[in-house]
Amino acid sequence: MGNLLEIELKQETLIASAQENTVGNFLSGAQAMMECLLAEGVDNIFGYPGGAIMPTYDALYDYIDRIKHTLVRHEQGAGHAAQGYARVSGRTGVCLVTSGPGGTNLITPIADAIIDCTPLVCIVGQVKSTLLGTDAFQETDMIGVTTPVCKWNYQITDPDEVPEIMAKAFFIAKSGKPGPVVIDFARDAQAAKMTKAFSYKKVEKMVSYNPRVVPKQEQIEKAAELINKAKRPYILFGHGVLIADAMQELLDFVEKTDIPCASTLLGLSAMPNNHPNYMGWLGMHGMYAPNVMTDECDVLIAIGMRFDDRVTGDSTKFAPQARIVHIEIDPSEVEKIKKTEAPVIGDAKEALKMLFPLVKKGDFTGWKNEFRKLDVKEYDKVTLRDLNQEGKIKMAEVVALLSDKTNGEACIVVDVGQHQMVTARYYQFRKPNSFIASGGLGTMGFAIPASFGAKVGAPDREVVGIIGDGCFQMTIQELGTIAQSGLAVKMIILNNNFLGMVRQWQQLFFDNRYSFVELQNPDFITIAKGFGIDGHTCSERENLSDSLDKMLDSKKAYLLEVIVEKEENVFPMVPAGTSVSEIRLE
Repeated sequence: MGNLLEIELKQETLIASAQENTVGNFLSGAQAMMECLLAEGVDNIFGYPGGAIMPTYDALYDYIDRIKHTLVRHEQGAGHAAQGYARVSGRTGVCLVTSGPGGTNLITPIADAIIDCTPLVCIVGQVKSTLLGTDAFQETDMIGVTTPVCKWNYQITDPDEVPEIMAKAFFIAKSGKPGPVVIDFARDAQAAKMTKAFSYKKVEKMVSYNPRVVPKQEQIEKAAELINKAKRPYILFGHGVLIADAMQELLDFVEKTDIPCASTLLGLSAMPNNHPNYMGWLGMHGMYAPNVMTDECDVLIAIGMRFDDRVTGDSTKFAPQARIVHIEIDPSEVEKIKKTEAPVIGDAKEALKMLFPLVKKGDFTGWKNEFRKLDVKEYDKVTLRDLNQEGKIKMAEVVALLSDKTNGEACIVVDVGQHQMVTARYYQFRKPNSFIASGGLGTMGFAIPASFGAKVGAPDREVVGIIGDGCFQMTIQELGTIAQSGLAVKMIILNNNFLGMVRQWQQLFFDNRYSFVELQNPDFITIAKGFGIDGHTCSERENLSDSLDKMLDSKKAYLLEVIVEKEENVFPMVPAGTSVSEIRLE
């Protein structure tokens, strides 16, 4: 195999030399790719080299002072790291991998990014164009494989295509409803020289793709009329507010109208948790009051959210009495789940700006007090039970104490499961873009690489990954990435020796039949130290505060393992397929 690769590299050198004599000193396709990344302001990429992407990695060698590359330990880690980077920075994440298994290992992050609207440009090596369709070594049809899970894809077989295609890729990934774009880059197109001088022009609009950013005035006026007539209005905001950077506009709108509001899971941190009009987050494991009061409002103002099943439960029973205003940039999401009386198609920031002068301040003191009465009920039944008990440490204690110690200002990255829901519930977010989670796809293994990517995207922020013991083992190899980077990523394992959320469902809905959910875990701290990362285990409540201080005070990456109660359940809970009014507290 080595001899074949050596022969192939010699052939490419000869071809390049021949082209030098015929087309002059033009850039290769791989060099053009690097120039495109620079033109788009890319300063960090995450990747893993291999045969089919080798010419591009060779070109990258001459750009390492301008484009920082992180060598991950698995291509899935590259995708999730790029997601974490994009989510915290608001920029487009970029990954670079080889063909075949390199590309297919990237599918999970691509699918995750499309459903959570995360802008990525994924550059995937491909076999030579002359070998396409021959089942060549490490050939996979990445266009066919990724079409269902990406926003756009394209196969480059000619180096002259590189500037135009990459300009389109970055525009499509970031504009409108953001998402992942896949560029399949043939090996010969990487190595060959362009036949013309490199020229790059950013795309600002496309005839075939022109998402509406500014809503129609008549839609805004109809929405304002409905809002101003409401007696019990209620705002539900989602990830779209963060994507649009509309946090201030949302705050201004809420404070002018005095309307109570709640967030979806991915909408967390778009508004400070301590704002008097913020009632919490809603959904399957959301707060009691925001869930129950959905069925009491007369006008529901949905901003940048898509009525996901984890929010609505049985959608036919979700706010059936409410007249709905839906602010959404993707017209295909409007009326997909709920009938909308006043759709507003456009960017959340622009929509809120246009609505602001038209809406009036209301007196909703009594209406907001109804939420607060339910909060008291919930606090008595849930929070006091969860916190400050004897016995094993509760997950809620860890998160609540971490929130206090970081003043709610850390960037929190979570994996998927009970720890994710507990974190959403007990961390008191004060700053935007502070809750990074895999929402729609629910990808276990997300948090370690995404924590690293978030730290790259926000190096001056405290980044803490909160991870379940099952999730941690899915991408544990990325501890090597973190150690090699030298970045101070902090990680907390909430270890209950179970696949906790699955176990909870088996307990509640499958007659305690625990089918393959108990874990025999490794010594996480020894493994971390093997990678060069310090850490320790906390199993006693009296040591928890000092343990968190030790982790937070570390100037390097640190892993804190906390042994928590084995069979702790997460409540409230809206059982799947039921109405939000059927929420359970125990």
